[in-house]
Amino acid sequence: MSLPAITRRAVLAACAALVSGLSAVPAFADAGRITVFAAASLKTALDEIAADWKADTGNTAVVSYAGTPQLARQIQQGAPADLFISADEAWMDALGKAGLIRPATRVDLLGNALVLVAPKDRAAPVTIGKGFDLAGMLGDNRLAMALVDSVPAGKYGKAALSALGVWSAVAPKVAQAENVRAALALVATGEAPYGIVYATDAAAEPKVAVVGRFPEDSHPPIVYPAALTTAAQGPAGDFLAYLSGARAASVFESQGFTVLKK
Repeated sequence: MSLPAITRRAVLAACAALVSGLSAVPAFADAGRITVFAAASLKTALDEIAADWKADTGNTAVVSYAGTPQLARQIQQGAPADLFISADEAWMDALGKAGLIRPATRVDLLGNALVLVAPKDRAAPVTIGKGFDLAGMLGDNRLAMALVDSVPAGKYGKAALSALGVWSAVAPKVAQAENVRAALALVATGEAPYGIVYATDAAAEPKVAVVGRFPEDSHPPIVYPAALTTAAQGPAGDFLAYLSGARAASVFESQGFTVLKK
């Protein structure tokens, strides 16, 4: 039994409208999704940049934050990351030697500074220099730091305290945390009276205040390299390029990072 002519016209019109509607769907509908492994200290800035990228392109960057060594080891064990942003060069070098990144994509993205923080309600300025009495300031309390032998922020902090001649006195008083944001939290909650973190971490936490800044020559330069992994898929390269663009640079700088690649 055939449909009446008017019904056939209605069906055809509806189909035409549907096809027209589908053709009008933005390209975002088929946008890509990538996985980024990034040092914990990048969280505040990178969350904002990932949201901007999604708004601009429709692509989604799912970011996993942790201590740099933890992320690097996960990549070594086959974790499906498309892009790795390290808080130091040594861990990126390790992945490069293992053939797990694309060397041509590697870029030194950001710089940072190392600071001493205290809870905001009891912060007093500290003069950081050779032989400063950090151990005496701590008394029976603890100094919050990221893991000093593996996490970049902890390694930089240990190097600075060693260069200033106070590490041996302070070492027994250190409370080591799995990453720099965890060390920051110990100070923010008052569990530790002082902590060593990046300047950008201090800027992201309103419950702490910077009481001193470590001399730049007391530790190796703080550099954040980024690179695509050999397993990278989708628009990971586009996101890496976006991180070096003007919009991302303004976010990084607002958080206190030094942008090395513009």
